[in-house]
Amino acid sequence: MEKRRFGRSGHMSSIAIFGGAALHPTITQEEANAALDMALAAGVNHYDTAASYGHGMAETRMGPWVEKHRDQIFLGTKSTERSYNGAWAEFNRSVALLRGPVDLIQIHAVTTFEELDKATGPNGALEAARDAREAGLTKYIGITGHGWLAPSIYIEALKRFDFDSVLFPINGVLFGNPDYRRDAETLLQMAQDRDVGVMAIKSIAKGPWHEGQTRTYKTWYEPHDVQDMIQRCVNFTLSQPGVTGIPIAGDTRLLPMVLQAAENFQPMSAAEQSAWIEQCRAQESIFA
Repeated sequence: MEKRRFGRSGHMSSIAIFGGAALHPTITQEEANAALDMALAAGVNHYDTAASYGHGMAETRMGPWVEKHRDQIFLGTKSTERSYNGAWAEFNRSVALLRGPVDLIQIHAVTTFEELDKATGPNGALEAARDAREAGLTKYIGITGHGWLAPSIYIEALKRFDFDSVLFPINGVLFGNPDYRRDAETLLQMAQDRDVGVMAIKSIAKGPWHEGQTRTYKTWYEPHDVQDMIQRCVNFTLSQPGVTGIPIAGDTRLLPMVLQAAENFQPMSAAEQSAWIEQCRAQESIFA
């Protein structure tokens, strides 16, 4: 599987990243181990989770596996807390569950400028992340989230602090919105200029679940689940300059298809990307 430099960390990360959101509370330790092993066998060497994933169970499931494979992977986690005390407590809990220091701590799900103000302000989560780095709990600090404002929020975030990574959505539907695409491309260029690692989420999002629709996956949006469509989605997202990799969707049943798409990745030309964006206009955005 192709590997790309994850910004100034220097880590050569696999273009498929294991996302801990797939480890739901109903998944046993054996099932979690099997999914984590499958990713590692396919060449995945970057694993990303969060204190909130799986209602707090994802890190519990990952911990025993991580302890055995820590020297083989780049490991990141996240906190949704905005205050210093809340974030500091969550960072320490995550490090304990994951059996030791992590490579990347991220301020998670910052979806409004008001949240950004809280997280980066006095006694905010950013201060806790900086202290966590000083204390040796992590090496790097990132910021993440989704929504229509995500790129513009992280442009502002990078002006306020020299984050080491950003995580935000990139897919053909979102790039069909001129404002979103403009801000996303500005953010990607800023990331390249500053040597910031980029993870791109929601690459295989198909649309929102609708009332009365059977939710066949545990993702909060409906994902594509046909290999050819997943391949084109992955090709598009990974063709954007500055993107290091794509976390898998939040359901382990999608893992084999996303891994196959990453293994078979072929970059799209500019013309192919434009055609894909036009084709995606028939899809509904996952964001209201």
